Amino acid sequence: MAILNILEFPDSRLRTIAKPVAVVDDEVRQLIDDMFETMYEAPGIGLAATQINVHKRIVVMDLSEDRSEPMVFINPEFEILTDEMGQYQEGCLSVPGYYENVDRPQRVKIKALDRDGKPFEMIAEGLLAVCIQHECDHLNGKLFVDYLSTLKRDRIKKKLEKLHRQNA
Repeated sequence: MAILNILEFPDSRLRTIAKPVAVVDDEVRQLIDDMFETMYEAPGIGLAATQINVHKRIVVMDLSEDRSEPMVFINPEFEILTDEMGQYQEGCLSVPGYYENVDRPQRVKIKALDRDGKPFEMIAEGLLAVCIQHECDHLNGKLFVDYLSTLKRDRIKKKLEKLHRQNA
């Protein structure tokens, strides 16, 4: 297993739209294991392959406190099941140190493949619904800062660009 480099906003590679996974094989499962190790080390609760510069439709998540509930979503799709919106303070491993309120639908139906390539469906509410939407956004080249005002997004972008220059 390996800890992979996480791309940070405003890296243009984060805007790449991920391609569907055609075959779930050992190479994909190794990538999933590396993604979990990277996510746990960061630490985070979700990671999309796009964030590690792999443009495949793969998401890993674990919302548990003790890292006991790893979830894998290959080629995930979701359908909104309610008009009810909820506001969560979202953060992102690709936008380190920033948290902002984002409104998202509270209930979604997820369709995906598991780590063995078997299809599954589930209904997600609350934090799980927010996380799957956030991670699917990554697969579509979108970040949570895109939901913010231009002023807030530009301010975050400038601060992170300055930080990247200082660390270079």
